[in-house]
Amino acid sequence: MFLLSKAAFDGGFNSYIFVFYRQAFATVALAPLAFFLEWKHAPPLSLPTFCKIFVLSLGGITLSLNLNGVGLRYTSANLGAASSNAAPVITFFVALLFGMETLKARTRTGMAKLAGIVICLGGVAALAFYKGPHFKFFCLFKHLHGQSQYLSSQQRHHASTSSHRSWVKGCFLMLFSNIAFGSWLVIQVIVMKSYPSKLMFTTLQCFQSSIQSLVVAVVAERDLEEWKLGWNMRLFAVAYCGVVVTGVTYYLQAWVFEKKDPVFLVVPTPLTFIFTMLCSAVLCDSIALGRYI
Repeated sequence: MFLLSKAAFDGGFNSYIFVFYRQAFATVALAPLAFFLEWKHAPPLSLPTFCKIFVLSLGGITLSLNLNGVGLRYTSANLGAASSNAAPVITFFVALLFGMETLKARTRTGMAKLAGIVICLGGVAALAFYKGPHFKFFCLFKHLHGQSQYLSSQQRHHASTSSHRSWVKGCFLMLFSNIAFGSWLVIQVIVMKSYPSKLMFTTLQCFQSSIQSLVVAVVAERDLEEWKLGWNMRLFAVAYCGVVVTGVTYYLQAWVFEKKDPVFLVVPTPLTFIFTMLCSAVLCDSIALGRYI
């Protein structure tokens, strides 16, 4: 997700328009399934529940994705994936506030949780503020490196993150995005108790966030040329992030909430960083030990 989004942004795609198309694609993909599979069995949707889902979508999806998109424009795909390591910590603290988690610092379990918090936050801070070298692994697709206008070269990365100030700004935007995301996960569990139809619930969130994102995108960009997709990386990135990352993943999240708590859901998040680094290596993208501005 981070690599495709960054590639689209480096190609000149507006991040606000990207978020709108992403949510619109997710809505179109989920709506038929929700209609045929859950429409007849879904509980009545009351106005208070509808408003709760609207606010939940506004903060957890629209705000989070737009902050993440702008932050990604200032930084890199690897940093975007690395910053998501803060999500388990943030989700844990929010769950702690809502009484879904406990922390007993003097027990072995509590000490393990504290150690995990320190490691996650320390790793994110190091990648965000430490100035390290950049390097490349063995490239399996060298012929793509010189031909694709979307795969970032070292020069393009320096152009997109031209200063240390921009990099730090991007880091803070991603931090706020993760705060919104972690809060969304926890509050989503509470809202789903009043509307337990998982597929309908996910579709409603995607639909409402697509309307919200459209308003944001129209305010941010009114040039119609910037809204065109075409058969290029823009369309591929939007379709993948919309259908797979948003549509399928959000529905699976709702299913997990029936079995486990939100913290359990975000525990494997650090694997995202590893997968992103491996994909960066295969696609000849530069990998930095921290920032390299």
